[in-house]
Amino acid sequence: MAIQPGDQAPDFTLKNTSLEEVILSSFKGQRNVVILFVPFAFTGVCTQELCDITQGLSAYAELDAEVLGISVDSPFTQKAWAEKEGIGIPLLSDLNKEVSSAFGAQFDNLLGFTGVAKRSAFVVDKEGVVRYASVSDDPKVLPDFDAIKACLKSL
Repeated sequence: MAIQPGDQAPDFTLKNTSLEEVILSSFKGQRNVVILFVPFAFTGVCTQELCDITQGLSAYAELDAEVLGISVDSPFTQKAWAEKEGIGIPLLSDLNKEVSSAFGAQFDNLLGFTGVAKRSAFVVDKEGVVRYASVSDDPKVLPDFDAIKACLKSL
C-alpha cells in the first residue's frame, strides 16, 4: 500500500548521478521535498515530465522545495539521460528497488519487468511528514503539478 498523507516518509539514502549519497532526512528542518518516481530513463513521458519540471524549477525553489527524481535505473544511465535531455533536477538511483517499494510505488509487472517504480509524486514537509501523495497505476498519467504546488504553498 502506498504511503499516505500524514504518514512519516520512509527515510532513504540513494546515490545521485555523481555517485554521491543523498539522504532524505538531511532536508529535515531545512526544506520541503518533492519526490517524483518515474518508471524508466530515456522514455518519452518520463523525459517530458522531468524536462518540464526542470523548466519550472524556480517555482519550486520559491516554494522552499527541493525536487528529487527517482527511478530504478543505474546512476550511470541517469547521468547520460540528464546530460542528453538537459534534466536539471537531482536524479537518484533506486537500482535495488527498495525505496519505491517502501513508498508503495512499485509495479509488480510493467512490460515484463518487476519492481519498476510507478509514476508517483510525494510532498514531504520539513518535519518528514508526507503532505501529498499520488501513485498512478498508468505509467502515462502524470501527477497533478498544480495540486503539488498548492500543497507546498500551504506548508
